[in-house]
Amino acid sequence: MRAVQRVMESGNLSQYLGAWHPDFMGGAEVRRFEESWAEHFGIAHALAVNSATSGLYAAVGACGVGTGDEVIVSPYTMSASAIAPVVYGAVPVFADIDPESFCISAATIAPRLTPKTKAIIVVHIFGGPADMDAIMALARPRGIRVIEDCAQAPGALYAGRSVGSLGDLGVFSLNYHKHIHTGEGGVVTTNDAELAERVALIRNHAEAVVGAKGREDLADLIGFNYRLTELQAAIGTEQLKKLSGLVEERIKNVEFLASRLAGLPGLRPVVSDPSHKHVFYVHPIHFDAAAVGVSREQFVEAIKKELPSSHLREGVPLIGAGYVKPLYLQPFYQKRTHVAAFNSPKYTGQVDYTVGSCPVVERMHYEELITHEFMRPGMTQSDLEDVIRGFEKVSQNIKEITEGA
Repeated sequence: MRAVQRVMESGNLSQYLGAWHPDFMGGAEVRRFEESWAEHFGIAHALAVNSATSGLYAAVGACGVGTGDEVIVSPYTMSASAIAPVVYGAVPVFADIDPESFCISAATIAPRLTPKTKAIIVVHIFGGPADMDAIMALARPRGIRVIEDCAQAPGALYAGRSVGSLGDLGVFSLNYHKHIHTGEGGVVTTNDAELAERVALIRNHAEAVVGAKGREDLADLIGFNYRLTELQAAIGTEQLKKLSGLVEERIKNVEFLASRLAGLPGLRPVVSDPSHKHVFYVHPIHFDAAAVGVSREQFVEAIKKELPSSHLREGVPLIGAGYVKPLYLQPFYQKRTHVAAFNSPKYTGQVDYTVGSCPVVERMHYEELITHEFMRPGMTQSDLEDVIRGFEKVSQNIKEITEGA
């Protein structure tokens, strides 16, 4: 509140100029926030944007992705992670997920590689890091850029290293339901000065800037308005101070819930790999319908009746069957009517969006996966005990559920 008041009293709510000028990079609050973010995560460059979606679009553009290219993406994520290549006329190619991490992996990426592959967008889904060393070993020798979608994983570590620092670029979210937020917003990170420059140009009307900047070699860039305000940046600087504590609270709550839920038939809660750090945007649970005695959907509906939603989100349950429908099954991919990507004469490849093309993600989504948010910060020990009692009550009354069906 004090940070917001300071900005309001300054009268300077945004300081960007869409021209080559000292204010091209934004005002003092934006720059302070970017410096804090880079220092916190140990990354050379951090660039604030008005959403993680914008950040993904800027990252893909910075990598030089264009018409006729292919970009390997995850089928199990928010839609923008896969649609970002289409903005530049490229074709998304879906790799299946690993059944334990729910991320794409080197093993699932390798069969999708073609001479047209320009980049890979790796999503650290649910807050757990993908196997980045193996993915980078696959991409580096081929000159393929790797973008990390860290929207759900701020503070996650892979072998002691921060996500967002492992590939060529990282993208974080400051959307209102993330670990920390500014209402809407995002951050793009990179250790590559040239990529940072390209992102900064795309963020702020590139085509109007490069001439005065004296960089004719950047004349291929199209710019947008992806700028974060001074107000949001000031909030972000304060929120960043809270991130470590909020993450540790999530981990502590998950450890407690997982230790108790693991004793119930047919439930296998995900826990952190000891060599990495999972920050649990949601808590995934593997569900075995045969061991439980009811379908996953029946089990989840029974849990919803036992456990309430949260303040300000009363209409949104904190538990669900699966996560999002595999993206390639959306009408956009099934119909393939987008001219610049799917119907361009420059694209001569073949892409498979049929049912069964990613069998693991389909099995997870339609049969095996439960996701919940009962570990969110603010949950007291009493609240967590209530969650356990709710699961136990449903588990102990399976016969009643089957008879009711």
